[in-house]
Amino acid sequence: MKLGAFWRNLGDAAVYYPGLAKVTGGVTASVLFCYLFNSSNPDDWVSLSCQEIENATGLNRSEQELARRQLVERALLQEELLDNDSETRSFLPDVDALEKRLAAGEQASSFSPKDSESAPETNDTTVGRGDPVGRRSRGVKTDKFFPVRRQPISVKVTPNYQFEGPWESQEQFEAFQKALFDYAKKQGMNYPSGWVFKIIDGITKGIISPFWEEFISGISLGESQKHQQEWEIEPGVPYPALEEERTQYHLNKGEPIEAALSKARRDLRDPVLGKDLWEGFLRKCDRVADEAIKAKNSGVATPYLPPSFTDKPQITKQSVMEKLSSVAPQSSRLTSSSDAQEEVEAESQQPEKEPPSLSALQEAYKTPMGQTLVEKQIAEHPEWGYQIVDGQVVDKFPF
Repeated sequence: MKLGAFWRNLGDAAVYYPGLAKVTGGVTASVLFCYLFNSSNPDDWVSLSCQEIENATGLNRSEQELARRQLVERALLQEELLDNDSETRSFLPDVDALEKRLAAGEQASSFSPKDSESAPETNDTTVGRGDPVGRRSRGVKTDKFFPVRRQPISVKVTPNYQFEGPWESQEQFEAFQKALFDYAKKQGMNYPSGWVFKIIDGITKGIISPFWEEFISGISLGESQKHQQEWEIEPGVPYPALEEERTQYHLNKGEPIEAALSKARRDLRDPVLGKDLWEGFLRKCDRVADEAIKAKNSGVATPYLPPSFTDKPQITKQSVMEKLSSVAPQSSRLTSSSDAQEEVEAESQQPEKEPPSLSALQEAYKTPMGQTLVEKQIAEHPEWGYQIVDGQVVDKFPF
């Protein structure tokens, strides 16, 4: 290849000023600054991609990044990202700042590869459009592996903080807390104090609570919030016939009586399922009533009704205790601890029996069976003052 064609293939030559390199921080920074200055209008931004800069100056991406960082640190260049595109940036070289540095004769350390390798890596100094890097504080370096720890945000805490709510005094507030705590324990909540705090905290923030209205009205907490369903004789208590019908359903599926009753009540507590069961139960009642009327008109004195329609006495603890006591008084496990304590106290109040006479024990000791019984009684009751010596029952204290 001829020398002329070779130079033409290389493109336009690019030079740099050694004096400018000292101010900008290095040769690459000087080359980049001159190219950006020649490519832009005064006080106007110029948009260029990394590939365009590399084609014009020969600087690769790492050299461009180093040059941009050096210029930004010396406040000689401002840059912005365009639409989160890491390839295209807008640049604004600051010629006035360069003139001030040249006039003041500020000498910056020249660039060397060893310094570049030993310098800690920093994140890209570019930010989103509208937030020029030149406005950011200089000297703040970050590392993508070891980020700078931010100062914790201080939260102002009011000393001696008190809940502020509709209560008129501290005594009323404490009484309300106690009522809430007792209600939470009665409902079987796992964390009553946490639930109480949640209710009180909501009241202090302006949330209307029916519990406070119930408290100041003097009614039991949660009473006004109960809703009586159509299939209930009172809130939470379904019709006995409907409950018995649902219990029989689960019993016929092979469930034990305890599980069947639990599932029946759980089904009736569900508003949607309970309503469906109630409507089906009404239809069944209507059909049973039609059949009973038809049978009565046919001459049947007592028409048949399903077992769930028969009135049954309510099963209570007392009724079960009476039945078990009549069958096996000593085997009733439902006897309360208070009843057992009363029986023990009654037995302790009975006068102690008189010990048997010495002659009676001697007479009983003559038979083999009596010997075993007498020996056992004397061992259990040392307070009688008897003992067995040489096969004879004698008095320990004859005088």
